[in-house]
Parts: sequence; C-alpha cells; structure tokens
Amino acid sequence: MDIPRDKKRSPKKYIIGGLGAVALIATTIGLSRLQPAAPGVDRAIVWLGEVRRGELVVQVRGPGTLVPERIRFVSAVTAGRVERKHLLPGDSVQPNDLILEMSNPDVDVQLLQTQRDLAQANANYINLRSGLQTQSLQQEGAVAQIRTQFLQAQRDIKANEELWANELIAETVLQGSRDLAEELETRLEIEESRLRVFTESGAEQVTVEAENIQRLQALVDFQQNRVNSMNVRAPVSGIIRDLPLEEGQWVNPGDQLTTIVEPGRLKAEVRIPETQAQNVLVGQRAFIDTRTDTIMGRVRHIDPGAVGGSVRVEISIEGELPRSARPDLSIDGTIEIERLPDVLVMGRPAIGQARQSIGIFKLVPGTSEAVRTTVGLGVSSVNEVEVVNGLIEGDSVILTDMARWDAFDRVRLRG
Repeated sequence: MDIPRDKKRSPKKYIIGGLGAVALIATTIGLSRLQPAAPGVDRAIVWLGEVRRGELVVQVRGPGTLVPERIRFVSAVTAGRVERKHLLPGDSVQPNDLILEMSNPDVDVQLLQTQRDLAQANANYINLRSGLQTQSLQQEGAVAQIRTQFLQAQRDIKANEELWANELIAETVLQGSRDLAEELETRLEIEESRLRVFTESGAEQVTVEAENIQRLQALVDFQQNRVNSMNVRAPVSGIIRDLPLEEGQWVNPGDQLTTIVEPGRLKAEVRIPETQAQNVLVGQRAFIDTRTDTIMGRVRHIDPGAVGGSVRVEISIEGELPRSARPDLSIDGTIEIERLPDVLVMGRPAIGQARQSIGIFKLVPGTSEAVRTTVGLGVSSVNEVEVVNGLIEGDSVILTDMARWDAFDRVRLRG
C-alpha cells in the first residue's frame, strides 16, 4: 500500500505575501496623506486683481439727484376755486406774471364789509374832531369872558382904593370889589384848567379814533390782498416746475399752487452711507457723474443726522453745467477723502470691510492654482483697498466672492 509523505512549503510564497501586505499598507497610508483634488473654477466667472504699489485715492460714493439751488414755492393765501390756468409747467415767468386765476365770493364780501367799517370810522373821526373843536372854542370863549371880568374887577379895586382914600366910598364897597376879584380869579383858574383837561382828553380821543382807523385800514389792506391773491402771480423770475391743479379744483389756504425754480443754478444732493460719512468734511473735492458727463464740485453742507442708514451731503457745482444737467436728474456722487502716496493697493474684494483681515485666494505663480491666504486690509476706497499684510507687490488675487468654495484651501482655474 502507498504511504503519504509530508510536502515542504516553499518560503518564497511567504516572502511575496509579506511584500504585498507591506505595499498595501504603504499605499493606504500614502493615499490617506494626499490632499483632496482642488475643485475647478471657470476663469471667466472670477474677477482677478493685481497688487500694486502706488497712490491710493480714498473716496466714498453715493447716489443722489441734481436739485435747484433756489426754489420758490407759491402757496394759496386763502381758499378758492381755480378758474383758469394761464401757464403750464416748463414755461418761463417774470415777476408779476399771471399764473392762474381763482375765485371766492366770501372773500369779496369780507372786503366790502371791512371797507364799510373803515368808511364809518372815518365819518366818526370827522364828527369827533368837529365836535371837539366846537367845544374847545366854546371853552376858550368862556375863559376869555372870565378873564375880561377878572381884569375889570382889578381895575375896579384900584379905582375904589382911590375913592376910599378920599373918603368918597365906604370901606365895605372896597372890600366887595376885592372879593369879586378873588372870585373871578378862582373862576378863571378853574375854566383854564377845564380847557387844558378838555384839550388833553380831546387829543387822546382823536388819537384813539385815528388808531382805530389805522387798524381798520390794515384790515382792509389784508382783505384786499386776499382778493388780489385770487390772481396768482409769479413772485420771482424762473421756470415753472410743476402746476398740479386743474380748473374747478378747490384749494385750501396753505396748499401748494406751483413751484418756480431758477434755471442754471443746480446743486447735487448725495446720500452717503452713514458708516463712511464720518470722514466727509466741508470743502472736500467731489465728482458728479450724470451718466454722460462728469461735473466737478465741492462739499458745501453735511446733514447732522442720518436717515435710512445714509447721510445727505450737499455738493456745490463748480464751473459751467453740461447740457445733460437738469433738475431731478439721478446722479452718482464721489467725494475724495484723502490721498495715500505710497502703499500696497489692490482692487476692492467682494467681501470684507476696511481694517479687517479676510481670506482670499492668491494665484500661485506659474500654475493655474490659487491658495487661500489671510490678508489684512487697511483704508478702503470706492474701487480699491489698502493691503497691510499677507500680500506683496505683483501678487494676483481673486476678488470675486468665493463663498461657494469656503470648504477648500485651494482651487484650480480652468479655461
């Protein structure tokens, strides 16, 4: 019978297996240490910028409009109905030109009533002066009469004294003439005082009546102005900007009838974000973009408060206005804050604020890859920003918002 024999295994197989296991482990470790593949980004959809060294013009920008420097609002003095319009928006006017006619019968009636009161007051004034003059003359006559009697009494005293000295009359007669003279003197003083009081009181009455006439005359003038205001006339020369009324429309006192603007005198009102308005000062240079022309100007006024997150800045225009400039035209205003002569500058990235550190992708020279780099920003302008650290002159960076690739530290540009 056959007897089985033990076969010896070859050590070569063990060596090959060990080498294979080592290679598998090394491959696994190598693959685990490899970085993930950089995602591709279409070069056409990103905005690239280059870091340069030079001057940085710090500016702020905001939207706004061109508005007339001089605007005259014409409001209704009294209520009335629009009867006729003589002019339309866009027409030129000179002072006292008739714009529209209004009517209100109540105003006419009130004028007639005040004129009647004034006429009655004038009649009363004439009667008062006439009566006072008559009474004054009567009182002056009474004073003259008493004065004559008093002077005669004094002459009688002298005559009686001579007769009494020659013992031609009794002493009682002399004393009677003296008593009569004293009485007449007292009556004369009383009548003269009465004349003075009458004269003073009469003058006061005349003054009061004259003041009453002045008040009534002012009231008549006021009512006459109300009637005259029914014919609305231009107070200044200019161009009618709007006339939002129709014939037959009722107007209340204080309602705006029309607006007159002075042509050729415009200014810009720009709304600057409140976070940037703190650096705006009166006198700074400004550029006004009308979409077709650029106008030079200077900051003239800055509102003290913010409205809706922005501050209104008023810019005066220097030089002649272009033909494209007209009231209520939408514009963009750029104000020059300062100039930094020798700094690192790059285009303003889509994200990040001034004086902050942000992460942006910097292109690796000689390759199509870009790696995320932390960059410190300094002063920011409208389209450019100062680079404080993280980049050097000549570096190219991606300024587009790369939020979609926040999970990656590198990207690859394709195309």
